[in-house]
This record gives sequence, structure tokens and C-alpha cells, in this order.
Amino acid sequence: MSVKLPEEVISCSNFINGEWVRGESSTLDVVSPYNGKKIGAVTLPSQMQIQHAIAAAEKAQVLWAATPMKERSQVLFHLRAILMRDMEEISHLKAAESGKTFNEGRAGLMKGIEVLEYALSLQNIDVGGKLEVSRGVNCEYRRNPLGVVANITPFNFPAMVPMWTIPINIALGNAYVWKPSEKTPLTSMKIANAFHEAGLPKGLLTVLQGGADTVNAIIDHPGVKAIGFVGSTKVAKLVYTRATALGKRALCLGGAKNHIVLLPDATPEIAGPGISDSFTGCAGQRCMAASVLLAVGDVEKSIAKILERASSMKLGTEMGALITKAQRDFLVESISRAEALGARVLLDGRKVPPPAGMEKGNWLAPTILDYVQPGTEAATVELFGPILSIVRCQDVTEAIQIQNSSDYGNACSVFTNSGAMAERVSREAKAGMIGINVGVPVPREPFSFGGIAASKFGSGDITGEHSLNFWSDIRKVTTKWEKQNDNNWMS
Repeated sequence: MSVKLPEEVISCSNFINGEWVRGESSTLDVVSPYNGKKIGAVTLPSQMQIQHAIAAAEKAQVLWAATPMKERSQVLFHLRAILMRDMEEISHLKAAESGKTFNEGRAGLMKGIEVLEYALSLQNIDVGGKLEVSRGVNCEYRRNPLGVVANITPFNFPAMVPMWTIPINIALGNAYVWKPSEKTPLTSMKIANAFHEAGLPKGLLTVLQGGADTVNAIIDHPGVKAIGFVGSTKVAKLVYTRATALGKRALCLGGAKNHIVLLPDATPEIAGPGISDSFTGCAGQRCMAASVLLAVGDVEKSIAKILERASSMKLGTEMGALITKAQRDFLVESISRAEALGARVLLDGRKVPPPAGMEKGNWLAPTILDYVQPGTEAATVELFGPILSIVRCQDVTEAIQIQNSSDYGNACSVFTNSGAMAERVSREAKAGMIGINVGVPVPREPFSFGGIAASKFGSGDITGEHSLNFWSDIRKVTTKWEKQNDNNWMS
């Protein structure tokens, strides 16, 4: 299905204390990557408006924390129905502003709903624990909300990434401040309106638009207790450093340079589409995209299948556009630099014309570079586009050494029919998420999402079971009601 672009410019503002409030600072244009046309205008909040918004969130959170989790979860039940009802409309809008295809927009929202469903389960499974530790003495865990938390989300998943964390925090009893990417603010209107319609009390979800000024004001506010971030490693480190310097919790997910180890015994019909879809999905603009193919030995049949699949991708319907013209220009230049260093271009996306009527969009078709040398830009830098760099390796040992030399540690996959080789890569690869014959090894809930090394700053993961202790406090209660005859140190 083709993406339906907005026919009129959409006005976007800030969701403060249950109402949409026009920002008092400045206005930014929202441009569709599909055709370069303005599709929205977003007003940015003043520092005073940010202070007012967080104060309202603090006030609302006190009452919400006193509401039983089962009652809080009713909002999420209603929310799921609304999102399913509006699935097509939201998917078109998020695709129009982010450059995704319609199917990618829909898939991202469905993944967000999966996390929502996990949050709904917390009322039944996250009950703490109680144990008699000595005669007449009991210890128990009690989970308590933090208060007001904030999350800064990226352009490439304007619905999925915020939905990783909003439902869990609402279920836990927190108030949530959301700063969407300034490139993709329109989806935030749909998500916030859905929460409002679902019955979320005012003040518990705040949407503040803008860039660095808004981010810094949120981090610096003493009422915000924890900061989540998803974006580039450079900015993730800055956000983490600023937040932790103020004594706050911070979990900041950064970039990646994901490797796939391809072995000669892999099934070409599985490896070909799996690897191709990994580096072309979302036009390569995702932190889980395949970036470097570590080709071990004779894997030409599998590479032929990768080439076949990637070359068949149709721009506009099967693969979307890049977020900005500047990003496209950077990728085109990076391909030329790789050529100059001896890489062979097996598939040249620069030569593929854009879809009819979208000549002013930011288009680059799938590109495959062979015989890329380790240590070069194409092999080490996160390019964030539909480019696959093939590095030839003599054996698995060399492949793992190259993977482990990366600064990043988000994902690593292996395509093989050997259980022993799969186990070796799973054991030795330095990455937080491992795939075996899976090109995009994103865990399903309740398994949590998160990398290691320069792909993550902070402890724990941002979703799933391992996120709960980040977004809440655990109190330990020790109880004794009567004197025991046989006293010991615990009595």
C-alpha cells in the first residue's frame, strides 16, 4: 500500500495538563522525506511552559500513584482498542513524516502494542514477593513509582519507541514526559489523543516538542527523576552525562554497527532474504539493521540471493525514503569513499531513479559493497542507510575478531546450519542481542531490548522485565508482630 501524504499542513503543539497548548518559543516545519514538501508546523514551548508542564505532571502523579494498578491498567485496555481502531490512520501519518513505508509504519505500531500488552500483564505478574525469613519475621518487596519520568525518542520509530516506555510507566504509576524528535512530531499528537480518549487523567502524559533546549530543560528539572533516550551514540552520551551529573537515573540507547556472520553451510533461501531485509528495512535507518556482512569462505550462493532480493525492492512501496537530503548526500559520498578505498559496488542504489512524482524526496536504493576492508569507514561507522558492506573472512575466528573490535554492541547474527557454530558466535560475539538465522534479532516481550558497549549508557534494558527496576523503586519491608520465645539475631 502506498503512503497517503497529508493534503494540508498539520499544526502541532504541546500536550500540557490534558490540553494542546501552542508553544511560545518558535516554530519548526515538518517536511516529508517522500517529496520534500512541508506537511506540518510544530510550535516549541518556552522555558516557562516546560516548568508549568512538569509541575502539572508532578501534581497528577501523586493521585495516580495512589490508584491501584488494576485500575490504572483499565486505561491501557481502552488504549489498545483505540490504537487498533486507528491503526491505518496512524501508520500513514508516521510513514509520511519519517519516510517509512506503510507496512513498516504499521509494523512499528504493532510492536508498540505488544509492549502495551506486556504492561497490561503487570497487574497480574508483578506482585513483588514475601517470605518468612525467621520465626515471626517476614520480608517483602514492594514496587513504588518514581514520580515523573521523561523519555526522548528518535525520528525513525515515532510510535514504537515511545510505546516501549509509556504503557509500562503508566502501569507502574509514574507520570510521563515525552520529547519526540523534532523531525517527526506529528505522530505524537495521535498517540497523546489516544491516551486522552482512553481516559488517562490529565497531567500524566505530557508532550513537549523541540530540540536541545527542550531536552536540557527536561533533564535539569528537579521534578524529573529518570531519563530515557534513544538516538545516536554521541547524543546518548551527552544526555547520560548531563542526567547522571544531577544524580538522576539515565538509560540512553545509542547507535550500532551490526554484523552478520555468513557461513558456507547457510541455507541461501533463508540467508538471502533475511540479510537483505535486515539492511533495507526502514531504508537502513534503524539501530538493528545489518551493516557489515562477515562472509566466511565460499558463500556466493547466499550473496546471490541477497543481491536478488535487494535489487527487487521497489522504492516508495517496499522501501522508504531517507529522513533528510543531508543524510542522503552523506550516504552517496560514503559510497564513493568506499569505492576509492577498493570496495567493489555489487549493487548501486545511486543509479535507481526515485518514484514518479517524488523526485524531490530523499531516495537511495539498496547498495551492496563487496571486499570492504576492516577499519575503513564503510566497515566501522554507522552510516544509517540501506548500505551493506561485505568483509571477506577466512574463518569464523577472524569474523568474530572483527565483530568484537567494533565500538558498538547492539546486535550480531549468524546464518548457519551448524549448531556448534551458532553457539560459538552466540557465546563469543560482543553484542546485547544475538540472532541465529534471524536478520533483525529484536527480542519479543517480555524479553527486553538493549545493547552493550557504546550502544548503551546506563544499566538494565529499556523494555521488558529488566526495565521495571529502572522505572520504579523497590522497597523492602520487614515485619514482626509478636515476641518469639527462642530469640536469635533476626528476632
